[in-house]
Amino acid sequence: MKILIIEDETELAKSISEYLSGENYLCEFAPTFKEAMDKIETYEYDCILLDIMLPDGNGLTILEELKKQNKQDGVIIISAKNALDDKINGLQLGADDYLTKPFHLSELMARIYSIIRRKQFNNSNVVKQNELQIDLLAKTVTINNQTIVLTKKEFDLLIYFVGNRNKVISKSTLAEHLSGDFADMLDNHDFVYAHVKNLKKKLYDAGCDHYLKTVYGTGYKWEVKGSG
Repeated sequence: MKILIIEDETELAKSISEYLSGENYLCEFAPTFKEAMDKIETYEYDCILLDIMLPDGNGLTILEELKKQNKQDGVIIISAKNALDDKINGLQLGADDYLTKPFHLSELMARIYSIIRRKQFNNSNVVKQNELQIDLLAKTVTINNQTIVLTKKEFDLLIYFVGNRNKVISKSTLAEHLSGDFADMLDNHDFVYAHVKNLKKKLYDAGCDHYLKTVYGTGYKWEVKGSG
């Protein structure tokens, strides 16, 4: 899961990143309004942590841009300002939640998880698809009631595919999801193929149906028949 931290307080951004990284989230930073705008125009995120007060602009303008582009990234406003107007304006512009500084990192993580669960998994902690069951909280996967062991990258790929079921996802999008903006610096995205190949093998060896399809020349798709 990929998080963008739009925050000009370096130490706070660092502590948030360290905490979330320990929970298997991939974090990117944007300490200025300009950097934040560049990133949201180029990339997609599972959740954006947005400080309203930035040195070179207003965070609410970023919310307006997300709305204008019809982007579905989850947004949590994190701000020292506790004014009711800011909360109302932020929520009306499309923010999913509002957290006032100072806050506990465990609460922030819980709110991030809640937004991702609601947006991608119909508000459920357990995702079931026939013989496959994924426990999002425990981060476990069972097939025909037998637990299979996945690496962090493989688990992240699996829930990304399931959360975007029936959508064709390109290799470059997967590379960005797994490596963040660092993916732009890579000569190729062969590592994506390796992770997907390993994930497929583990799923199929355990008796999972072939939901994960290769769309040749394009990317991959988690196919669920009868679902839009």
